[in-house]
Amino acid sequence: MRTLLTAMALATSLLCGQAYAASAACEKSADDKKLSGAARTSHIKKCEADSGTSASCEKSAADKNLAGAARTSHIKKCMADGGATADASAACDKSAADKKLAGAAKTSHVKKCMEDAAAKK
Repeated sequence: MRTLLTAMALATSLLCGQAYAASAACEKSADDKKLSGAARTSHIKKCEADSGTSASCEKSAADKNLAGAARTSHIKKCMADGGATADASAACDKSAADKKLAGAAKTSHVKKCMEDAAAKK
């Protein structure tokens, strides 16, 4: 129980730290561009939203245990479509789990599901 509480506290601090880091980086970016007023607010909101997309794309890559070039490619593609790849990936993985697929059947199902999701865009 103590280990679980420690892990939860650590996860919470990391999440809060990432949100603060994204906000601070976005504000620095606005300062560097010398933005003020509505333009500054708009820039910061868009920057923070993009940071959220980045986090979901990073999580998606981690969930798939991707590394190296495959991870980089996945994150770039995910960021290009605004995180839709991460959302589709989660839905496709859930669908495969619901159907109790494993191995090649799961891989084939997820691949087709992702292609169908991309075609719907």
